Amino acid sequence: MVDVKRLQEKQKNKYNNRKRERDPEDEAARAAKREGKEEKKEVIVLKDPLKVFGRDIMSMILDNLDARSGVLSLLVSHAWHGVASSDRLWSSKCDELWLEKAHMPRLLQIQGLSKLAAYSLSYVDGKRARIMKDDLCDHVWDFHFNKAAPTYWQNLDPYWNGTGPPMRRYFHPDGSLTADDGDQVWGGHECCYCTVTSIFENGQIREHYVRINRWPRMFVSRKLDWSWEMSNDLCCYSSITDADKTGGTGPPFPVV
Repeated sequence: MVDVKRLQEKQKNKYNNRKRERDPEDEAARAAKREGKEEKKEVIVLKDPLKVFGRDIMSMILDNLDARSGVLSLLVSHAWHGVASSDRLWSSKCDELWLEKAHMPRLLQIQGLSKLAAYSLSYVDGKRARIMKDDLCDHVWDFHFNKAAPTYWQNLDPYWNGTGPPMRRYFHPDGSLTADDGDQVWGGHECCYCTVTSIFENGQIREHYVRINRWPRMFVSRKLDWSWEMSNDLCCYSSITDADKTGGTGPPFPVV
């Protein structure tokens, strides 16, 4: 007669033996626990670098960051903002931003302007593609005809015939436009200009150009050195570098 109880015990022992063979790591862990040899967990303590290094050393560290990283560090905490917004830190970054730029914005003349604010205003103004009357009047402009212009005009243009310096144009606050004496292209005719800007309902610019007399509209573009260019199929105006001009150039207020 089969002993059921003994058979069940035998099957249970067999199952436990197989489980121990399948999970040697668990068995080892259990053995270690029984022996009081549990592995110790590593504890990582995080500390604020500003508290560890102090303001002076932290300022030296932040000085090696690029401008974008410097701006992000302003958001870490109130204490970090105090270090990351210092004039000492942003003076060098302003010098880097202004290096070899064609124009310096008049916005920098605002009294009490911090170096961080000066950097921010300069960067935004350098990206501005909407030209204002202040920009037109503050700069002297090189003028030349493009390749599509009639040959007659190209033959009178020093840009094409190499007979002298480029022709110059001058915009005035009263809306008039003049040229140097002796300019063969000018001819002494009256000339006026206006800027035209249309804006979408959400504030984005839909169309922007400068019109001179009734001639084809001049489309405006901005170069990496912050200089301006206005052109159409027939001719091109380019602002001449004047970064050392006293008081700066352009509008005295931020422009979208």
